[in-house]
Amino acid sequence: MTFTAETLLDKLTVLSAVAGEPQRFVVAFSGGLDSTVLLHALATTREAHGAAMLAVYVDHGLHGDSAAWSKHCEHFAASHEVDFISRRVTVDLRSGGGPESAARTARYAALRNLLEPGDWLLSAHHQDDQAETVLLNLMRSSGPAGLAGINSARKFASGWLVRPLLEIPRKALQEYAMAHALDCIADPSNLDQEFDRNYLRHHVLPGFEARWPGAAKRIRRSAELAREAAMLLTELADADRQRLGTRADRLSLDRLRELGPARQRNVLRHIILQLGLPMPGAVHLDKVMTDLVEAREDAQPLVAWPGVCARRYRDQLYLLPAGELEAPATVTQEISGERVLLADGLGMLVFRKGAAQGLSDAVMAGKLELRYRVGGEEIKLYSQTHTKKLKKLLQEEGIVPWLRDRIPLLYSDGALVAVADLWIAAGAVSEPGTAIHWHNRPAIH
Repeated sequence: MTFTAETLLDKLTVLSAVAGEPQRFVVAFSGGLDSTVLLHALATTREAHGAAMLAVYVDHGLHGDSAAWSKHCEHFAASHEVDFISRRVTVDLRSGGGPESAARTARYAALRNLLEPGDWLLSAHHQDDQAETVLLNLMRSSGPAGLAGINSARKFASGWLVRPLLEIPRKALQEYAMAHALDCIADPSNLDQEFDRNYLRHHVLPGFEARWPGAAKRIRRSAELAREAAMLLTELADADRQRLGTRADRLSLDRLRELGPARQRNVLRHIILQLGLPMPGAVHLDKVMTDLVEAREDAQPLVAWPGVCARRYRDQLYLLPAGELEAPATVTQEISGERVLLADGLGMLVFRKGAAQGLSDAVMAGKLELRYRVGGEEIKLYSQTHTKKLKKLLQEEGIVPWLRDRIPLLYSDGALVAVADLWIAAGAVSEPGTAIHWHNRPAIH
């Protein structure tokens, strides 16, 4: 199979039936062979496609020549009259997924922030990449969604992530680069066979091609069939999802148990994907099934994998970002003004005067401080005669246990006067008064 600029143009036309007409092509441009061929072919067909173009180099800072590679990419883009941006990112090598996964996460986060409505983010993944992805997912015990490999087009941020070269073998891209004398960067990390993908590329796939010519094309076809199966499973998961409650991040365990084990796993994978959370491996998904779904009623177990924690409370299954596990700041925050930003992504408290009922002027005139629960706090609520332990109130209200120590407490001159926007102390209320609003609060119930 040969590749030409017209081949690319034809594929972009086909993909526009899925993603709509692009306002701008944003090319993930590393300067390597694949993305160089993609950008060159895109630039030479600009009169036909008519879309604006932006090349983006993401500098991961993992190689000493990365700054020089950025300059190379900038020069290549300029020579083809394509706008260019370079973005430096920090790669979290402690994330647990390996350096390839960590770099990919950082790269897509940077690219996501650049997309505008109607943009297509173009990635130069090709047929050989698809075969490697399917084989890697096979070794990771992936189901149909993993064996479906890489999608040619999917929604991404405010635009679309589009991969127009998935049907093109790498050899055809090499021939195009040679025919047009394209100067491409050779990243030495692509030869490091400690990385699984490189091992597949240099050892496994060549053996497959020698024994079964056209192996990469056959694997791509299998991926297409797996994608059809995955679509059917998604339709089933959508139907099951409606039975589990109104919120995707908290699910009815009673109703989940009405499904068979295979459908339970299918709907959980679907919901985790909908929430934008990292997908669990087979081991962690099995632990969710055994430790959470089948646990005794009074248990409060936790199953965690990188980026996610799954918890159970009052026969509800909670799927949460891993940040929910972090302890809040223990330092006291002094409050001045009409709003205070809370620690650890807990949102913001906003104070609004003139409410029908709220904190009195005397309370607001005192020394206001924000604290978190340490134990032993008591409060006498408005319209009640007895003082209650805060711990008991939080239990009665059904506040999830892992967030009870993260509820913001408001003190005035050393006295507890309000518990977030949940309760106000009896002696602190006035009509009218200053209302407390907790904006962007996490799921506390």
